[in-house]
Amino acid sequence: MRNAIVITSIFPPTPAVRQWAALSDWRVVVVGDRKTPENWRCEPVAFVSARAQEAAPFRIAGRLPWNHYARKMLGYLMAAQQGAQVIVDTDDDNIPKPDWSFPDFEGSYCVLPQGLGFINIYNYFTRQHIWPRGFPLQRISGASARAENHQVRTAPVRVGIWQGLADGDPDVDAIYRMTVGAPCCFDNKAPVVLDTGTLCPFNSQNTAFVREVFPLLYLPASVSFRSTDIIRGLVAQPVLWSAGYRLGFTGATVVQHRNEHDYLVDFASEIPCYLYPEKIADAAQRAVRSSDSPEDNLYSAYESLVRCDMIPAKELELLSDWIRDIQDVMKAS
Repeated sequence: MRNAIVITSIFPPTPAVRQWAALSDWRVVVVGDRKTPENWRCEPVAFVSARAQEAAPFRIAGRLPWNHYARKMLGYLMAAQQGAQVIVDTDDDNIPKPDWSFPDFEGSYCVLPQGLGFINIYNYFTRQHIWPRGFPLQRISGASARAENHQVRTAPVRVGIWQGLADGDPDVDAIYRMTVGAPCCFDNKAPVVLDTGTLCPFNSQNTAFVREVFPLLYLPASVSFRSTDIIRGLVAQPVLWSAGYRLGFTGATVVQHRNEHDYLVDFASEIPCYLYPEKIADAAQRAVRSSDSPEDNLYSAYESLVRCDMIPAKELELLSDWIRDIQDVMKAS
């Protein structure tokens, strides 16, 4: 298996899941939870039931909390174990467009300059007033944080992670949804890559990881559902840089038909995304060493977050098990 799409769902097979399942050359893995119907079935999807998760031969299986998005990591491990070279992260309410794909992970692309700090990449793909979940609120109106205000150059780069955008109801925070709420269709523009020291939150909605950076798929389990993938992304970027890889963004290749949400509940779950994105990014960057492996840098970054009281110390136990699990399956496959 060269390519895998990993989804977690508590619902019966959705229209989006059925469309992912129909894609050729992709293996779809759906990770359930205790709320997922026991008779879940959608051929040829590999469904991982709660019972199968309990029996999974991975160290993290006994540590992951139930009813948490981080259970998706069992799907990543299963995909990697079966030889996946690319793992795509998505959700059961994102419908792939007919031309859905990702660019090559190595090539010449438009690159934003180094050292810009936080950039609102949505402004590169639309003039609409909109920002991604996890973007520092105090920077939303700042001109320097608008990607469109910076010139790009074309350069050869190695991309470790591609984030594809979503049309319709893209990944924004609850503040946007409760105050603006306008749908968005992004412009059809060429992909853009962020150079070192230039970062933007990325999510788990339509995101491809190349095998060399699979350890960075780690989703912290001691934080809320709406902040886990944002924290993952903020930690991952300096680790990517140290390994010679970059983060890239493409225009919208999925349409999100969002499952029903309570925006006030989302807001409460997103509070770390409002209070700590810059602190998380700074702590991770300080911890990363160019001489260390991605796994060592990942652990050091989370140790730094623990020291800064941004996540509880128990997270490090799960992270240690994840690192050992992903190393084992990648060596074996």
